Amino acid sequence: MDLILVLTFIKDHLLAVLAIVLTLIFVYHYIIEKEHGVKLSKKYRDSIFETQSKIFLNATQHLILGHKDLAIKEFLNAVDLNRETLETYFALGGLFRSNGEIDKAISIHRSLIARENINESARLRALKELAIDFDKGGFIDKAIETYKDVLKINRDQDEVIQSLCRIYENTEDWDQAYNYRIMLSKVGQENQSETISHILVEKAKSHFEAGNYASCAEDLDDAFRFAPSVSAKILRLKLYLIQNKMEDASGLLIELLKAHPMYTSFIFVSLDDTKNIKDKENYDLKLEELRKYFLDLRDDELKSSPSVVLSQIRLLKTYDRNEEAFALLNSWLENYDNNSDVLKIEFIKLLIDTGKNEEALGQTKKLLGTLHKSLTRHFCSQCGFNSDDIFWRCPQCHKWETIQFRWKV
Repeated sequence: MDLILVLTFIKDHLLAVLAIVLTLIFVYHYIIEKEHGVKLSKKYRDSIFETQSKIFLNATQHLILGHKDLAIKEFLNAVDLNRETLETYFALGGLFRSNGEIDKAISIHRSLIARENINESARLRALKELAIDFDKGGFIDKAIETYKDVLKINRDQDEVIQSLCRIYENTEDWDQAYNYRIMLSKVGQENQSETISHILVEKAKSHFEAGNYASCAEDLDDAFRFAPSVSAKILRLKLYLIQNKMEDASGLLIELLKAHPMYTSFIFVSLDDTKNIKDKENYDLKLEELRKYFLDLRDDELKSSPSVVLSQIRLLKTYDRNEEAFALLNSWLENYDNNSDVLKIEFIKLLIDTGKNEEALGQTKKLLGTLHKSLTRHFCSQCGFNSDDIFWRCPQCHKWETIQFRWKV
């Protein structure tokens, strides 16, 4: 009876039953094919992974040996094998950039940014890499624009801000350099006070050279609030001279000499740089007055400094006061223990200038065995960059106030 009922139901609902059976058959085949496909996919993925591992190993070996072109070829093979691997593209872009092929690096990083299936973290990374491409390629305006695009997405990017600081400092856009150093001080780990002070001094210099002394004084006041750097003090000393504030100038000179005696000659070299001073005649008169004040100094704290006494001796020689210079140096060498070759050479010169040739010959013989010659007046304490020119920011490592003074033989 039940069988009859079932057959009757099937007869009455034949189309519905047929649809159900066909659906079950399709589902069964779908499941079987999916399982088979997963196995094939996994096997295929393992093969890709193994091949890519070999490619990356080969590329690494080429990089170690310095064969960038061969490493690029390996990474191109990896891209052909699997175009979804972002790390391969990033590695390839970095290699193109380091190899000087900036246009190819730009193309790769732009293609990554344009992808629809890339996450925001990878897109931000690609944008940063693109900014570095423009930077390395000398496309400064595009580099600035792209670095700023990165900061619009995430402002806590200290490396990006540092790059903008470097660019604006290199181009001497001191207003923007100041703004980004302030930003860097908020997100970075290093104290930026010294650097910000130097940047404000550079701003003040531009006002000073234009004869806008009020604005110069304002920027200098700001610089001192961040850090009383040597460059700020020297520019303020120049400002005092141009403003006929000799008492302030004398006091600041003493302060500078006591705090930075090694910079004595450097200070006067800086003060002698008058090519951009408008009221040069008045400035030169006041500078001459300051030099005479320096020669008459008898401060006990400064007497022991070889840099101070050597600067006084050389200044006396410019006035043809060789006997006074000899007496001063002779007395200093008798009272202070110092092994400076420069002081010894200066002493020999003074012996010759004052007609004491035999004694000069004897001193020369003593010195010859230990004499070394300095190549430049200044060098960077961070990277060793050498120059006769004054630099507050090292042209090589871009650090501020790393300049060191050496006496030139």
